[in-house]
Amino acid sequence: MRNKTDRNDARGIAQVLRTGWFNPVYMKSREAHGIRALLSTRKALLSKTIDLANEVRGLLKIFGIRLPKTVQHGSFDDMVRPIVEMDEVLAHALLPLLDARLALHQHFLELDRRVKRAARQDEVCLRLMTAPGVGPVTALTFKAAVDDPARFKRSRTVAAHFGLTPRRYQSGEQDNPGRISKAGDRDVRATLYAAANSLLVRTKAGSQIKSWGMRLMRTKRRRRAVVAVARKLAVLLHRMWVDGTEFRSGTVEGMA
Repeated sequence: MRNKTDRNDARGIAQVLRTGWFNPVYMKSREAHGIRALLSTRKALLSKTIDLANEVRGLLKIFGIRLPKTVQHGSFDDMVRPIVEMDEVLAHALLPLLDARLALHQHFLELDRRVKRAARQDEVCLRLMTAPGVGPVTALTFKAAVDDPARFKRSRTVAAHFGLTPRRYQSGEQDNPGRISKAGDRDVRATLYAAANSLLVRTKAGSQIKSWGMRLMRTKRRRRAVVAVARKLAVLLHRMWVDGTEFRSGTVEGMA
């Protein structure tokens, strides 16, 4: 429409509906939204806890105090509080930050327990967690994002839905494959990437998907290999959900 008015907008919407040029949008269930709210709250508390810890680190550097690079979240307060309390100026400025961080961390631990409890009590999540590298957070995030596995006709389209397939620009003689599209749910993509990284680096049990990923790591380097394994994990988890089967280490090759 040359002139954008409410009347013209309504006429355009009616024309779209009349011609059928639209795709139906899937509405997720209340249960899926509840799981997603729990996961989002847990992630927000963890992020704020890390932000406050980094703020304390930065302020201590001004006074010549450098903390170790790796400090566990649970032991951060026990390590820093005695140092701060030795100096009256530091105590006056930093103790409120430490108190706020400690309260946030305790709430995060409670939500983390709720997430693990919800995953243990869910039949689908228990099945998904049989795959190597997949933990409670990955299983719940994937379940909440997919909600109904029947809305994907092919398991292979799940990886594309969450932005794990390469973009492509093709026109005439040009054919430029790019990086992954990063479409869809960012949290699902991040958890699948973390699960794939854990499968390749931390998981000791052997499987075809790990062997395939290790071969890719030697030829395509680590980051590309992790993305490829994350893409295959998305396909695998959906197929396990649809078939009602657990992970079998010898039947993964060629699924993605």
